[in-house]
Amino acid sequence: MTAVIEVQNLTKRYKDTRALDNISLSLEGGAIYGLLGRNGAGKTTLMSILTAQNFESSGTVRVFGEHPYENSRVLNRVCFVREGQKYPDDAYPRHAFAAARLFFENWDQDLADELIAEFQLPMKQTIKKLSRGQLSAVGVIIGLASRADLTFFDEPYLGLDAVARQIFYDRLLADYAEHPRTIVLSSHLIDEVSNLIEKVIVIDSGRIILNEDTDAVRDRAVTVVGDAEAVDAWASGREILHREALGRVASVTVLGALSAAERAEVTASGLDLTPVSLQQLVVRLTQKAEAADRASTAKEGVL
Repeated sequence: MTAVIEVQNLTKRYKDTRALDNISLSLEGGAIYGLLGRNGAGKTTLMSILTAQNFESSGTVRVFGEHPYENSRVLNRVCFVREGQKYPDDAYPRHAFAAARLFFENWDQDLADELIAEFQLPMKQTIKKLSRGQLSAVGVIIGLASRADLTFFDEPYLGLDAVARQIFYDRLLADYAEHPRTIVLSSHLIDEVSNLIEKVIVIDSGRIILNEDTDAVRDRAVTVVGDAEAVDAWASGREILHREALGRVASVTVLGALSAAERAEVTASGLDLTPVSLQQLVVRLTQKAEAADRASTAKEGVL
């Protein structure tokens, strides 16, 4: 399948800070990607560069085979719904939707009208006076109704209540099924979006620490709970992501899929196996990467 996004050795510096640190990435078309990571990990910086709202310090960036900067052939096919999008003080939601309708050739006004009703968006109120959730709804409506070939949602759920978030998720999946395109969804609510995304990209400290199909990731780790000595003996020689203990009971999360025989062995030893959710895996991988960074920094300081 043809790559929609190709990034090679991309670095973005802000004075002494590296927001993106020599990353390489390829995203194929026709999939929903989850771009995950902590605040400040580099997610928004990456999306801003891919949509020509920021510039790389070094490396190469290609979107639909071309650099996006001042490139209408690329930008007319891209929609970026970002947190805290600014609008003129006197703008109403209808103005934002009218501008989007002019810009995006695949714009679906019927879908936009349906979403306005479902989100109960007050159309006679200026955008400046909308609540945070209502402002997020404006962005979500534009992102879905644009039907752009490549759509970025940067924390689209902020301020939306549980019902509104579910409307977004349901509508996203339904419209994607009817009109396949490439969607990149940046979110902190990892467990909520885990059933939406087909591929997982995790960024930490400007570096990519995971880039795999979601189905493959689900079996990447497992947690074993039981007698501390037995758990530690079983986990010996394995890559441990996290360990915690309370008295004589220990819980160890290890990286690596277990075979049926290994699972039977764990059960026969009187230990319990617990699945690791996508959110838990992302948290543990991030913690491990950050611990490795601290250890490397400390070693450099000693040297």
